[in-house]
Amino acid sequence: MAKFSVRVSTGEALGAGTWNKIAISIVGTRGETPPLRLDHAGKEFSAGAVEDFQLEFPQDVGAVLLLRVHKAPLLLPVPVGAVARDAWFCRWFQLTPPRGAPLRFPCYQWLEGAGSLALRAGAAKVSWADDHPILRQQRQEELQARQDSYHWKTYSPGWPHCLDEKSVKDLDLNIKYSVMKNSCFYLKVSSAFMELKLKGLLDRKGPWKSLNEMRRMLNFRKTPAAEYVFKHWQEDAFFASQFLNGLNPVLIRRCRHLPENFPVTDDMVAPVLGPGTSLQAELERGSLFLVDHGILSGIRTNVVNGKPQFSAAPMTLLFQRPGGGPLLPLAIQLSQTPGPNSPIFLPSDNRWDWLLAKTWVRNAEFSVHEAVTHLLHTHLLPEVFTLATLHQLPHCHPLFKLLIPHTRYTLHINTLARELLIAPGQVVDRSTGIGIGGFSELIQRNMEQLSYSVLCLPEDIRARGVEDIPNYYYRDDGLQIWGAVESFVSEIINIYYPSDASVHDDNELQAWVWEIFSEGFLGRESSGVPSALETREALVQYVTMVIFNCSAKHYAVSAGQFDSCVWMPNLPPTMQLPPPTSKGQTRPEGFLATLPPVNATCDIIIALWILSKEPGDQRPLGTYPEEHFMEEAPQQSITAFQSRLAQISKDIRERNQRLSLPYTYLDPPLIENSVSI
Repeated sequence: MAKFSVRVSTGEALGAGTWNKIAISIVGTRGETPPLRLDHAGKEFSAGAVEDFQLEFPQDVGAVLLLRVHKAPLLLPVPVGAVARDAWFCRWFQLTPPRGAPLRFPCYQWLEGAGSLALRAGAAKVSWADDHPILRQQRQEELQARQDSYHWKTYSPGWPHCLDEKSVKDLDLNIKYSVMKNSCFYLKVSSAFMELKLKGLLDRKGPWKSLNEMRRMLNFRKTPAAEYVFKHWQEDAFFASQFLNGLNPVLIRRCRHLPENFPVTDDMVAPVLGPGTSLQAELERGSLFLVDHGILSGIRTNVVNGKPQFSAAPMTLLFQRPGGGPLLPLAIQLSQTPGPNSPIFLPSDNRWDWLLAKTWVRNAEFSVHEAVTHLLHTHLLPEVFTLATLHQLPHCHPLFKLLIPHTRYTLHINTLARELLIAPGQVVDRSTGIGIGGFSELIQRNMEQLSYSVLCLPEDIRARGVEDIPNYYYRDDGLQIWGAVESFVSEIINIYYPSDASVHDDNELQAWVWEIFSEGFLGRESSGVPSALETREALVQYVTMVIFNCSAKHYAVSAGQFDSCVWMPNLPPTMQLPPPTSKGQTRPEGFLATLPPVNATCDIIIALWILSKEPGDQRPLGTYPEEHFMEEAPQQSITAFQSRLAQISKDIRERNQRLSLPYTYLDPPLIENSVSI
């Protein structure tokens, strides 16, 4: 007889416990024991419980390879639905053999219905490190089971492929919101809709009566940043600063040569540049910057409340005065084709002409941000990273252990988005200027030009030439976080990969990279996205890119949505009149008539309020309550990572005390580990 002590930990979440029967068998080098039930007086496996059992197995099976967990209904027969409802969230097992140290088997999975699950002892292992055929077979069977459970589909031509599920109701519990998060989400949605419905705004299809009437939206939910936006939205310096620290801080680039289709002259910009200089001199000095929304040129537009909507593809030239001072706009052209019907608007123009031109730029920012920066870069691509991780990396793989916290709830929120945001008749379709068709076209266009360097922050900053523009807090804080993630990833990689050859020889890693390349980037070699990794250095950069985009980048371009949009003229989701083709025609009433109708305003503000803040059940960046790594070395790396993030947060908060508008969108304790809202 072989006597084992068994300790079992059940998760604390609502519904984590089970009434089902739990048994285990041990797979060793000399065979497998029969299943023995874990049973003692009273109820076992309640939520939050850690329980001990003593088991005697009839034979010694040698060195332990696997722990097989068996779950079955307490009473038979039981309706299938009832079995599924009595799911169990197991955190871990600990097995203490008759001789030797305890073995920890991390699980951190929901077990639904009846079935078995094979668990590995906690030490992480890459594929080439498993030399026993039973362990190699277990890796293959685990991956095959996941590939059978989660399938790819094409949601829209030219988009990254995604999970083949129509509704969050169809998702299994391992990728689904927790009961608490789901409840908080729908409570938040229903309360917001009810509030604006009772105020008579949500169903009002007409225009706003005045800018003053729009102030009612500021009472919906107040934030210090939103109040700052309301006070300063007309100021040129604030308009320009949003390209650096607003919700889409990734487009601005240094301008060394004016585009041929943007014929700005010295006379136009002399009032801002001042005496003793010229456009050419400032171009050579590197003090001019360009934001080009050319991707919107010719984009299809939407119909809202039965009225056709309009879009523009503006170019904005900005000036950073040498020696300090705020970034300022110099000129705006609202199309990509210069000419008498596409004037260049200037700060010296009529107040309403200039304000309307800036507002058209802000509308372009809304469209490009929501479709490309937010949806494509920080939702659709993280979904690809998530699904490829499930398909190609077993639980025991060090990269699975490293990455799985950064995929939490991503498949749920993206499935929900395909149900409630980008489906026909839903928010994007009924309340944005370019609608689903325009969103889809923007994503297709960006996919054709998307490069690996755009996803790697240090390379992106260099490529845009914005290394030294002052007061660019997205860059400053983002590079600090990128560096912390990169250092952490490098330590983990060096623990498990002793050489470049060990990277090349990891078949599971290579399959993971290939699947991301083929399913996410559609096999486009021109993207520069790797289809294979040959060195530790390349692997570190790649994994850093994945974690950064799934956490910090997403929070940076998501958390400020409500702050930017609740005062709607700062970020209009649609425009009801075409862009002006001449100067001197804009009046206050014409400006107001161009802005979105009341119901579309409310629809978008509710959506962006929901998407700007996690609805409970949060896990900040670097927080890993599920201990996938058992060894001391990676645990030390996690501790060092957390310490570095804490110092970054301290520095950010000290700096923010000096700012009239604090930049909080990359403060580590506020950043979620994964794309989960």
